[in-house]
Amino acid sequence: MTGGRRGGTGTRNFPLPLDTLIPSYARLDLRKKLQECFSTGVAQELEQAYDLRDGTRWWRLSLKPFRHVAGGDSTVLEILITGLDITSKMMLTRELEVSTSRFRSVVNAAYDAIITIDQTHNITLFNRAAQNLFGYDSSEMLGQPLVNLLPEAYRANHSAHIHQFARSPVHSRQMDERNRIYGQHRDGSLLPVEIAISKINVDGLLEFTAVIRDISDRVRLMDLLQKEAGTDELTGLPNRREFLDVVENVLRTDDPLSVVMLDIDYFKKVNDTHGHDAGDEVLRVLAKVGTAASRNMDVFARWGGEEFVVAMPGTDLERARARAEMLRATIEKQEFSHHWRTGNAIPFTVSIGVAMRAPGERDMDAILKRADRALYKAKEGGRNRVEVE
Repeated sequence: MTGGRRGGTGTRNFPLPLDTLIPSYARLDLRKKLQECFSTGVAQELEQAYDLRDGTRWWRLSLKPFRHVAGGDSTVLEILITGLDITSKMMLTRELEVSTSRFRSVVNAAYDAIITIDQTHNITLFNRAAQNLFGYDSSEMLGQPLVNLLPEAYRANHSAHIHQFARSPVHSRQMDERNRIYGQHRDGSLLPVEIAISKINVDGLLEFTAVIRDISDRVRLMDLLQKEAGTDELTGLPNRREFLDVVENVLRTDDPLSVVMLDIDYFKKVNDTHGHDAGDEVLRVLAKVGTAASRNMDVFARWGGEEFVVAMPGTDLERARARAEMLRATIEKQEFSHHWRTGNAIPFTVSIGVAMRAPGERDMDAILKRADRALYKAKEGGRNRVEVE
C-alpha cells in the first residue's frame, strides 16, 4: 500500500500509506512485525489497542506473507493484514483479571488461613495466614498432600472424610465442634483449630477449600475455666466435683480403689487463737503436704471446710491405711518445710478414716459413707489417729 489521495466524494483512494490507518503510538510494534514477516516469510500476529472516538477497541492483527518466485528465487513482496475485533474478549479478560486480583488480595489479607486442594487432595492455594499458622512458605506446600498438615493420628482416615463430603449433597459445613480439631505446625506442635470447608465443581472436577481459624487462645481459656471449675480457690487442690469425676471413672473399671477422708482436729480453735488468715494458711499447708505424699495417680482434694479426701486407685485397704498413717505422723511431727507467714509454726493434727471398694462395687456414695464413718470413729477415739471401715 503506497499512496492515495482524498477524492471529491469524501472517501480515500487507494493505495495510501499504512501509517495513516494506525495511531502513532501503535506504529512501532506493527512495523517490527511487518519487518519480521518480510524478512522471515513467517506469518505473524499481534494484539493492539486503539483509542477511538467511541472508546478503546482491541484488535488481533494477522500478518500473512505472499511470496513471488522469479528466476528461481522466492521473495516476500506483499503481506495481507486481517483484523479481528476482540474488544469483548479483552474486556472479559480484564474483568477476570481484576476479579482474580481482588480475590487474591482478599485471600492474602484474610485473618484466617485459607487452603484449597484439588480432587487428588493436593494443595493448590495456601494463603499468607496459612503460612503464618503452619510455618511453611506457600512455595513449599503447593502441590503437596494436605495430610502433611495433619497430626499423624488423623492422617489415615482423612481421605475417607473428604470422599464422604464429596458425595454429600451439602456444599459447605463446619467441622464437628463436639471434638477438638488439630493441625500440625512445621515444628511438630499441635494447633487447635476451627475449620469450615466447602466444595466447588470446576470443569467437572471437585475442589475443596478450608477456612481455618487458630483457636489456641480460646482453647487455653476454656482449659483454664475448666480447671478453675474443678479447683479449690484457696488451696489449689481439686475440689469435690473433680474428685467425684475421678472416682466415677475408676468405678467403671474393676480396679481396686481406696478412699481416705481426713479432718483437721479442732480447726475452730486454730481460727479463734490465730485468726482466720492463719487458719487459711493451715489449710494450704495441709494441701501442700498431702499433695507431696500422693502419687501421680492419686487425687488429693478439698472436700469442704477443713475436710479433705484422697482417692487411691490400685491401692488395697492395708496399704491405704499405712499411707494415711504416714501422712498423719508427718503432720503431727511437723516434718515438712514451710515458711509460716505468722512467723511461728502453727501446730495441728488430723483425724483420718479409710475405706476400700468392695469387689464389683459401683456405689460411690456407699464407699464415701464408709470412709466418713471411719473418720467419725477416729474423732471419737481421741483424734489424731487413723481408722478403717
